[in-house]
Amino acid sequence: MSQSNAMDEHTQNKALIEPLRVAMYNFDEASVRAELDNILLPDANIHMAHPLRDMQGPGELYDTAYAPLFESIPDLERRDYIVMGGRTEHGDSWVGCGGYYTGTFVAPWLDIPPTGHMVHMRFHEFYRMVDGKVAEIQSLWDIPEVMMQAGAWPMAPSLGREWHVPGPATNDGVVPGPYNAEQSQQACDHVVTMLEHMKKHPSQGGPELMEMPRFWHPRMSWYGPSGIGTGRGIAGFRNWHQIPFLKAMPDRGLERAKLTYHFFGDIDYVAVTGWPNMIQTVTHDGWMGIAPAGKQITMCSLDFWRIENGLIRENWVMVDLLDAWRQLGVDVFARLREFNKVRVPGNIKFPVGDL
Repeated sequence: MSQSNAMDEHTQNKALIEPLRVAMYNFDEASVRAELDNILLPDANIHMAHPLRDMQGPGELYDTAYAPLFESIPDLERRDYIVMGGRTEHGDSWVGCGGYYTGTFVAPWLDIPPTGHMVHMRFHEFYRMVDGKVAEIQSLWDIPEVMMQAGAWPMAPSLGREWHVPGPATNDGVVPGPYNAEQSQQACDHVVTMLEHMKKHPSQGGPELMEMPRFWHPRMSWYGPSGIGTGRGIAGFRNWHQIPFLKAMPDRGLERAKLTYHFFGDIDYVAVTGWPNMIQTVTHDGWMGIAPAGKQITMCSLDFWRIENGLIRENWVMVDLLDAWRQLGVDVFARLREFNKVRVPGNIKFPVGDL
């Protein structure tokens, strides 16, 4: 494909998603349903985080995922801070969006008790485009983040910093056209090479094999999913995520032949998707308070990286941690209900605020 055609395609795909994003900013049922019907194929395959799981078509997506969320947050608002697109090594065209849903949490959602206050839930949503329509969505919502804001998190505390994860420091995450194929490929190659080096440890030797200073900015920020949290710098990344992760699952990367990755770049931004894109065995203690079950699990991750002066400065990571617990025989939602059974369920009638 020529660069001019690639520019047209990826800029157009981002434009096709924009009306849905706009409808979800001022969320109402009729507008959102109309835009979903407009851009999704009737049989589009949708993959979401546990417990929402898999569904098909725009109607099921709205009824299963968005309707209950909108009922619990009636002033629901979507805010995107990353919108990027590109073609993967497999020839598929994707648009990746990162941001958060927000509004006033006034009714229970997934048995999470409401707070009556503003709440935020991070999302990474990837759209595979075919002939101007969405044929597939891979979406992770940070549901544990909502549990934590409600004071209802029933699992182990995070090692990293739990907070309202920011958008790009450069405020350029909604990447405009035209598409720059050469720069986008360079950014993508940098991330892929970095991951190849990361996978050398621990199977091939010590942490020096990862050559992290070659790829990562010394002031990097790694924004992990709630349950793990954020790490600052290489030391923060290693202490609050990588060390417990690799100690618990040292066979990381050994089953990669069974996985399919989809990398795409857009100027300084790179994204990866795979459903799943990790297979490893929980053989040791130390990761999120999970006991070593000796069981192999799969994990789905949707990630963004931002390149600055040839180094990775920011990395947004979403992982379906609730599904990882599910595979290990832990029902986080059952524990949520036990943990919060003395709290009175029901809707909060929020007053107008008259003086």
